[in-house]
Amino acid sequence: MGKKVCIGLSGGVDSSVAAYLLKEQGYDVFALFMINWKETAGTLTAECTWEDDVIFAEMTAKKLDIPFHIVDLSEYYRTRVVDYMFAEYEKGRTPNPDVLCNREIKFDIFMQHALDLGADYVATGHYCRREVSDVHGVTTYHLLEGIDPNKDQSYFLCQLNQYQLSKSLFPIGHLLKPEVREMARAQGLVTAERKDSQGICFVGKVDLPVFLQQKLETKKGNVILIPSDFSAKKKMPHNRREFLPKLSAPFPFKPWQGKVIGEHNGAHYYTIGQRKGLNIGGFVEPLFVLATDVLRNIVYVGEGKKHPGLYRPGLFISKEELHWIVADRTLQPGEEFNFLVRIRYRQPLEKATMIMADNGAYILFDQEQRGITSGQFAAWYDGAELVGSGVIN
Repeated sequence: MGKKVCIGLSGGVDSSVAAYLLKEQGYDVFALFMINWKETAGTLTAECTWEDDVIFAEMTAKKLDIPFHIVDLSEYYRTRVVDYMFAEYEKGRTPNPDVLCNREIKFDIFMQHALDLGADYVATGHYCRREVSDVHGVTTYHLLEGIDPNKDQSYFLCQLNQYQLSKSLFPIGHLLKPEVREMARAQGLVTAERKDSQGICFVGKVDLPVFLQQKLETKKGNVILIPSDFSAKKKMPHNRREFLPKLSAPFPFKPWQGKVIGEHNGAHYYTIGQRKGLNIGGFVEPLFVLATDVLRNIVYVGEGKKHPGLYRPGLFISKEELHWIVADRTLQPGEEFNFLVRIRYRQPLEKATMIMADNGAYILFDQEQRGITSGQFAAWYDGAELVGSGVIN
């Protein structure tokens, strides 16, 4: 028998095919299904629950003739992911629970449980690739984009470290999604036609305000419309380097720059770029959230998806929030490098320059970016390799 591999079997087609491929490659495979969320408050009932998922996962394991186990990690998920979400929204930031789930649950608590069960590696159905290099006896693990440009999930793994990558396998990263579906059909797997999961990792699609109301109280406040020619719009200086802090900070909107056009139920329920949920009509173009002020409980909005308040030339990540997957790629204060940067999942990679300062990293984009949001993760790539990431200030 080959090395022992634990496949995180989710009940979806991707992990099912990953399990099949591992068996074909000669690994000694066993499946582990994780329960991370059992509650339904704020979730949309049409979505599948973990009870549905575990049935499909167990049927897949039986079809592939591999041992099947279940682990309940819901308490860890609550404290490490969901409580973090509530805390970030309360501060007026927008967290990414999927990135946190991978760093804190799948490749930490879950991985350790799998290793305790005797696994040499933990495999998942992520669309990404791992490469290994050995230079002068030093082994380094590299995280690369998945081959399928429509399904690449490397962004969700942007916070992994060398140890986690050393124990990880991504069996479908070299495949396109249609190829994965076809493999599942050819093997008669019950997950072949299951829809991809959506929404928050392991929670599903949610009505976000209702979900957040579990911890964050409703609080009436003003919605203020900012005109498209607002005076605080930052003009691009000829020498951008002299204005790094200003260019990388959110717009400092003030109430007197616009007019009150309605009410909301709590600024912490909204995020930059949001369109739905404002419930304010009478405008030619849709309204979008430009910024939130949770201290004053104000939501600033602009008319039209090209409103200049939605666009910024740069962002800042404090040194405490910087994470480098490969240590020798770390930039030191005074150094800079041209990376490809992504500020949200499935966003095209954008050319940018990272400029390292004593207090953190400034990232200036070649083209202004829409909807840069505090609390989200920026991930930077050198070609196909994801080099590092950090939480946007």
